[in-house]
Amino acid sequence: MATTAAPYGARPVDTLAGAGFVNKIRQISIASGYGTAIFYGDFVKLVNTGTVEKDTGTTSMTPVGIFVGCFYTDPNSKQPTYSQYWPASTVASDAVAYVIDDPSVVFQMQADDTLAQTALGNNAAVVQTAGSTSIGNSKNAVDASTIATTNTLPVRILGFVDGPDSAVGDAYTDVLCKFNAGHQYDNTTGV
Repeated sequence: MATTAAPYGARPVDTLAGAGFVNKIRQISIASGYGTAIFYGDFVKLVNTGTVEKDTGTTSMTPVGIFVGCFYTDPNSKQPTYSQYWPASTVASDAVAYVIDDPSVVFQMQADDTLAQTALGNNAAVVQTAGSTSIGNSKNAVDASTIATTNTLPVRILGFVDGPDSAVGDAYTDVLCKFNAGHQYDNTTGV
């Protein structure tokens, strides 16, 4: 039973495309000095500079995918650095984000409250919380208070994670989701 709020962002686990999930990633540049930290499991978006930034939306988003790490040359040590998160304002001209950008990706998230069986198939907003710099993980969650049929909400609930730590109706229910509205590859307008 999930009795503790321990959100972890979006964890890619599967795809709706029918093929086996292989965690394919795309490398997308991060602007040198970009001032917002991005954590493993955060949603990211393309911007008109051809780089990726954290998508900070809650009730609507325009994600290109899920951030799962990055590479950059550390400006202090001058060493190549692979990291679970992007440290805000890092100056590195070679910075790239690793992004799972499949519009059909299925991801697991924790809700910020109890979700009943009636949440299945509905849409929800996202609670945006600063991630953990000690472990590099996101702390974003599904906003349980926003469960609705509203077609502009950013995530759709596809299922529940039933296991020793979560079940339908538990406080802080773990759910399986997909992008509902606004994925940049499905939008016919460019960035």
